Amino acid sequence: MTNTAAHTATLALVGDRSPNVVSHTRVPLLLDALAERDRLVLDAYWIPSEDAAAEGAVRGFDAVWVLPGSPYSSEAGVLAAIRTAREQGIPFLGTCGGFQHALLEFARNVCGLTRVAHAENDPGAEDPLIEPLACSLVGHEAAVAIEPGSLAESVIGSARTVERYFCAYGPSRHLDTLRAHGLRFSGRDEDGHVRVAELPGHPFFLATLFQPELSGDGSHPHPVVRALARAAVEHAAKVRQSA
Repeated sequence: MTNTAAHTATLALVGDRSPNVVSHTRVPLLLDALAERDRLVLDAYWIPSEDAAAEGAVRGFDAVWVLPGSPYSSEAGVLAAIRTAREQGIPFLGTCGGFQHALLEFARNVCGLTRVAHAENDPGAEDPLIEPLACSLVGHEAAVAIEPGSLAESVIGSARTVERYFCAYGPSRHLDTLRAHGLRFSGRDEDGHVRVAELPGHPFFLATLFQPELSGDGSHPHPVVRALARAAVEHAAKVRQSA
């Protein structure tokens, strides 16, 4: 007999929720589809970036998803949420602005590059890790080559994928330093620019400059979104077993 029992987990949605951000309006559709199609029930809570700055704001959740919508009201709050997920082994997904800030958090707190900045937040920064893209990806679709043997490949199931963007900023400097400290760049565009990052050794830590939440009409969650849900459920099960 097929087991149709639903698997549940809690999800922190970090970002400044707005009806004007398409990614935010997609989330309810994706959560419904995950529950109906995959029996993965995520009890989701929106955490504004300013609230995310509070001590332990995302601790205790089974997964953290930093959504698009930058510039955030509180860069510090977003970075704090990412750091907690990274250090506490909480499954993490960052898309678009979440990807950019995942790299920023890693650069500052792991690599010791304390002066790096996001050019959208600090246009006059002397050392921008995230800079304006030479060609804006706003509203574009583009191919991404996925590195063999990576988490991204196991999730997407292909060495190449075409994805949607809504982004005008991307990483440029210090990538060798980030890589030397353990971050893996597992997806690049046709010009070799980084589009996916992950953290080997972490239960699930994946960040994409593209926006998987915009795939299709929301009725069939992108493999990246589905993988986060599965990782959250696995995290919840481990917590229950250890309780």
